Amino acid sequence: MSYTVKIGLSNKHLHLKDADIETLFGPGHKLTPTKDLVQPGQFACEEKVDIVGPKGTLKGIRVLGPARPETQIELAMTDARSIGIKAPVRESGKLDGTPGCKIIGPAGEVELDHGVMVALRHVHLSPAQAEEAGVKDKDIVSIKLEGERGLIFDNVLVRAGDAHEREIHLDTDEGNAAGCGSDATAIIIK
Repeated sequence: MSYTVKIGLSNKHLHLKDADIETLFGPGHKLTPTKDLVQPGQFACEEKVDIVGPKGTLKGIRVLGPARPETQIELAMTDARSIGIKAPVRESGKLDGTPGCKIIGPAGEVELDHGVMVALRHVHLSPAQAEEAGVKDKDIVSIKLEGERGLIFDNVLVRAGDAHEREIHLDTDEGNAAGCGSDATAIIIK
């Protein structure tokens, strides 16, 4: 049995903790949602910042909400290299040993000593969807994309739970390698 999942291409973005939101955007500032994301309770924000590395700056990087316990910057490898940061591939929230950078907002700056990463490829599934696909939380699977530039991605983390909804997250480097468009799907291979 094959289980098909829509692909969500993840452009460079960041998640901020409350204290950094206030430093970057001003005391008492609350994030301004502009678009709900597929994952329940998550949204793109009006707020944007600049990310500064040793070799350059990425301007106008979108903040995603809601606030997180720790600030996390998710870049594609191409983005990280362009500003001189050697970002490791990590699961979301696993920030130990990651490099830092400077974040510049309209009201202030934050100097991070860690928090920059390349997100590990992953598939979000609700508990019922995971059962239907025959996988469980923390499984590592492969996904197969068909088409002109079809390929198989290995080392895809399953994130299954009540806060998840069926979607595969690839970054822009991965999406471009596979020629993904907005309607791309992949088959989970166990």
